[in-house]
Amino acid sequence: MGILFFSAVIALQAADLPLRQIEDDSAMRAAIKDSWLIETPASVLRNRPFTRTLPGGSPVQVRTEARGNELSVILAREWNGTFPGWAQGSWVLTRFMDGAYERIRIFLHSDPNTYIQFRPMENAGVPGAAGGTPAQGKSLLDVVLYEAYVVRGLSLGIPVDNLLTMPLNDIFDALGNKFPARYFDPDPDMYRDSRELIKKLRAELPKLEFADDGAIDENGRYVFIKTLSPQNTAENSGGLNCSGFTKWFVDGLLYPVTGRLLPIAPLKEPTVKSGSSLSENYAEIRDPHFGLDWTRNLAMEAVKVFRSPNLAAVEEVEIRNGNFAALIDRRGGGASARSYPNFLPGAGFGIEGLKPLLYTLAVNEPGYVYLASVNNETGPAPRMRRHYHEAVLIPYFNEYGVFQTAVFESAAETSLNAFIARYPGQMVNLVRIPAEGRFTVR
Repeated sequence: MGILFFSAVIALQAADLPLRQIEDDSAMRAAIKDSWLIETPASVLRNRPFTRTLPGGSPVQVRTEARGNELSVILAREWNGTFPGWAQGSWVLTRFMDGAYERIRIFLHSDPNTYIQFRPMENAGVPGAAGGTPAQGKSLLDVVLYEAYVVRGLSLGIPVDNLLTMPLNDIFDALGNKFPARYFDPDPDMYRDSRELIKKLRAELPKLEFADDGAIDENGRYVFIKTLSPQNTAENSGGLNCSGFTKWFVDGLLYPVTGRLLPIAPLKEPTVKSGSSLSENYAEIRDPHFGLDWTRNLAMEAVKVFRSPNLAAVEEVEIRNGNFAALIDRRGGGASARSYPNFLPGAGFGIEGLKPLLYTLAVNEPGYVYLASVNNETGPAPRMRRHYHEAVLIPYFNEYGVFQTAVFESAAETSLNAFIARYPGQMVNLVRIPAEGRFTVR
């Protein structure tokens, strides 16, 4: 509900500022340091919330929140007439009830899922230690995007206590190129083609129907992918399955340039070398790599047209490098780091990290869409990895800089949360295609 509400009302809020233009509140933090930031938690909890306006006109609400053994002091910036605590520029100090620092969290983008935080270095004032006091030692930097650690535990030469009143731009200067600022400063104009493409897709979806094993061939006929026989000879009508839909999507991108539709047979050609003769026999029966081959071949066809035939290779279109190695594990009520493996050849990435992966791809590679091939190891023996479902994923930032992902599959639009929840513990392979704004259905 919270994420849906956040997406629905963002249009009422002005776009975020460039990072260096966020109004500084360090003087305000210095003014309240003794009574709010380093006073005993019991005393801080007795403070009454108040709101002040910074010299540049930014309202800030100061309040406390207590949860279990934690106390947070929140300097919340205004967002759409409220002070949620995650609007751009919001600053949050969290301490344990014994007084030890747990973290300082700063929201640099108006998105509750993206922030940086500073933690005390281990043994430099251990959080939660009996009789503990605010740590005076060095700090560690985390950069968190959608429950993924893009930076985790980077040692800094800044004592935690100094960060209580340190200006934000001074923090940026101290971090230098260790801090991936690009993840908090997207340019919405870079995603105009993606947004236009999504509009065109949504306009065409009502005209489509679902049909098992259905696709449109190079002559515009609805056929069955396996046999290439017509679905409905009399009316030349029919529907699309997930594979037929990804082809329909790529055809819509290419047709304005080439004036033709892609033939089906070449899209089924293998891009994966089989192993032994035994595995080849099982592969022929169970066709485990179909979705992988199909999406790779579609992407390579698009690259031939939009980039160069010389770039039409699997290694050029496939996403093989993740931008983080750990996710936040909130099982058991805590928040610990758990490993997120990098690319697995022939499988891709764990679907539980798909949202932060798409976020980082959207920032690092604006102007691309992705074909996804969902896969999992299945029986009977011998167990094989089977690619059995495909979808079109379009990550982008809207006009106000809010991250979103449009998901289209099997002639319908769904949601990224639903897509991820449908395939727990499985893998997803991604290939990239330029997000050309032109889209024409023959």
